[in-house]
Amino acid sequence: MSFFRGPILAVAERPTVRNFVSSNRLMSGLVDRFVAGEDLETALDLVQPLTEHGITFTLDELGENVSTTAEAEAAVASYIHILNRASERGVEPNISIKLTMLGLDLGEDLTRANVEPILETAKAVGGFVRIDMEGSAYTQQTLDVFTEFHDRYPEQVGIVLQTCLRRTEADIEAMIERRARVRLVKGAYAEPDAVAYQEKASVDAQYLKLMKRLLKDGNYPAIATHDPALIAAAREFAAKNEVANEAWEFQMLYGVRRDEQLALREAGYGMRVYVPYGPSWYPYFTRRIAERPANAFFVLRQFVSK
Repeated sequence: MSFFRGPILAVAERPTVRNFVSSNRLMSGLVDRFVAGEDLETALDLVQPLTEHGITFTLDELGENVSTTAEAEAAVASYIHILNRASERGVEPNISIKLTMLGLDLGEDLTRANVEPILETAKAVGGFVRIDMEGSAYTQQTLDVFTEFHDRYPEQVGIVLQTCLRRTEADIEAMIERRARVRLVKGAYAEPDAVAYQEKASVDAQYLKLMKRLLKDGNYPAIATHDPALIAAAREFAAKNEVANEAWEFQMLYGVRRDEQLALREAGYGMRVYVPYGPSWYPYFTRRIAERPANAFFVLRQFVSK
């Protein structure tokens, strides 16, 4: 884990910093690099060139931790609209959802009631829904909800697992056993030592180990990384073990290593780009900044020179 991540995220939560980033014109270019606009149509317009290169994408409407049932119901309606609208525009209806946007803080029963119509819509339009993994406080609840729906919608729903968490190796085995589609990530949240590896070397080693496990026995795993060493290791392992390119895919974030995204696709690998958008972009943006201290220092320079 980055030594700077915790401090950067803590500073980013200060109202003065949030207001500065949200209102400063010099910051808009950096925000636009990672966030595909504030509305669905803009996001769909921006990803159209990706499809022309054979790159697929997942739409991720940003937001988390609603506090009322009305907000959760609005999120349900929005997710359903995204699936339908993508289908209408002739692109793959593939979305990422956060359970805290669907009322997880208000109760699992409410969350389950809100997830079902989204998956029904995905089934109707030939789409796919990836349930995102949030902070470690939600891990078990998220997996409980996921496994229930995976039993009923095995072709429509997948899960994200974070290699920084100490529990993830066991979770990987459980997902392999049930033939669930896993998106493997390092993890972007600041977590305590009791539940997560803190050193980058440890997280990388876990990623490498679990990546190989999924490539060998997983069901169409998504290897979500921008790390050149891990990308090379995935390619080497798949080649040596005769894992067909059609049996898995790389995934990257919108705005990150664009040239590498194209290069991997041209080399014959599946490449999916996660495309986040929406007005509630700030928490997502700060996590991306925390992953690259150089970006954080740029923000700091702008703040100091204001």
